This record gives sequence, structure tokens and C-alpha cells, in this order.
Amino acid sequence: MECRVLSVQSHVVRGYVGNKSATFPLQVLGFEVDSINSVQFSNHTGYAHWKGQVLTADELNVLYEGIKLNNVNHYDYVLTGYTRDTSFLETVVDIVQELKRLNPKLVYVCDPVMGDQGSMYVPENILPVYRDKVVAVADILTPNQFEAELLTGRKISTEKDALEVMDLLHQMGPDMVVLTSTDLISPHGDQFLVALGSQKMVRADGTTSTQKIRMEMPKVDAVFVGTGDLFAAMLLAWTHHHPKDLKAACEKTVSVLHHVIKRTITYANKMAGPGKRPSPAQLELRMVQSKKDIEYPAIVVEAIVL
Repeated sequence: MECRVLSVQSHVVRGYVGNKSATFPLQVLGFEVDSINSVQFSNHTGYAHWKGQVLTADELNVLYEGIKLNNVNHYDYVLTGYTRDTSFLETVVDIVQELKRLNPKLVYVCDPVMGDQGSMYVPENILPVYRDKVVAVADILTPNQFEAELLTGRKISTEKDALEVMDLLHQMGPDMVVLTSTDLISPHGDQFLVALGSQKMVRADGTTSTQKIRMEMPKVDAVFVGTGDLFAAMLLAWTHHHPKDLKAACEKTVSVLHHVIKRTITYANKMAGPGKRPSPAQLELRMVQSKKDIEYPAIVVEAIVL
């Protein structure tokens, strides 16, 4: 049986963010991907110049209406990422709810992109939409530490805080929560980034259990764009293949990222030349070149079950 994903994210002509970062890896892993481009830009906004258009909520409705009229609005997954507009996000929630009525087993993977390192890079009025409407319909949520703090109103200073925040997010809706990056100090030193995951599962007798894991990933001294979009897409793919094994799904997800980033920084440094910092163009993810790593990721990060 084919597995079909509706991915509502940004699109760039050049480079890999949003749908460009998610579609190819998902297709490589056997998923059919239907893309709605929330924006269409020449390139990501980390470049000196960018041009393009933004899709409105009305235009999103029109596109969805066309799919619906042909009776092909049947999906196994919905994937969403960066959105700046509240009415657009509210329309996404309406679409997800309708698709879930058509397929109660549909899984909604949401990356609630709002900001990082203590500052928001979307309008502040989008937070209540995520908190009060989106999280409730999400099945898998991939916030960073700052976004998790925004959604719950709780600060994270220790691993215990982080685990409690993930429990609070479970109570709000999602069965799986992965904190994709945190400021927590790794026992292995500051060269490692700590990520945490939590999956709530229902046993055959109706009782629930929660599996929690910690991962430590080596940091790379460069700014990559599109890695969060790749992370959410790969988590979708690997949880599909390992639905009851958070550890395996996260290890494969993070290992794909590690291989792509390593290949990208090696290429970027070579292109930039000795002693020079690579440009945004040189740091575009080496996605096509990483096809084999996406399909068969060698596990380089092992998750610890907490």
C-alpha cells in the first residue's frame, strides 16, 4: 500500500528548506508527497537578497478545494513547518481535522517553528494559535527548547524540567514529542547538543506507558538552514517504519542529519577555501549527494533510554 503525505511548507527555487528539504528524502524512503508551498521564494532568507510570494489562507483553501473535488484528499500523514500567518495556520488546522475525519489513523507531524535561543522570528500572535489549536490536533511535535517553553509557559533549566515539559505537551495532545535541540549541558562537554524524546503508548489493556530517550549529537560550527525541516520529515519516515520504537526512529533520524551535515560542511569548507567562512550558498544541504545515507543511515548517534 502506498503511503501519502500532505506537506504544507515553504518552497525555495534554489537550495533546501521547507518542502525542498522534506520532499526528496521522503520520496527516497518510498512516500508519495503532495506539496502545498506556503511561500515561494527565490532562496532562503539567510542570503543577502530574496524575492517571492506568500500564499494566503484563501489561496490555501482554493488548492485544498481542488484536491477535494477530485476526491483525492486521502492522506496517511500531514507535515507542517514554518508559517508566519495566523489565518493560514488556522486553515491548516481545519484541513487536518477534515483529513482526520476521512482517515482516523492519519498522523499529523508538526514542527511548531516560532524561534530559537530566546527570541521569536514569527509574529507573537501566532503563539496562541499553536498553543490552543495546533498542538491539540498534532500527533508528533518537534519543538526546540525555546518553542517547548513558549507552548507550555515553563522554563527548562534541567533535564528534569525538560521531561516534565514533554509530559505537559503530551497532555495538550501529541503522543510523541521530540525536543530537537536544548541548552542542556552534555556530560560529554559543550561540543555536544542534547536532544530529548518522549512517546506515549497505549498497551493492549488500555493502560499507558511512556518511553523517554536522550541523544547527544556533535555540534558543527556553522549555520545550516533546512535541518529542522529535514529532521521532522525523517522522524515522520522512521516512526512509520518503527511505530513503537522511539529509540530506533530517533537514532535513524539524527544519524541521517549527521551524515547530511557532515557532507555539507566538508563541501562548504572546500569551496570556501582555507581560513574563509562558507557562504549561505555553499552551506546549502548536500541532499541529493546524501541519497544512500537517507535510505540506509549508518547509526552514529545512540539514544539512551531514560
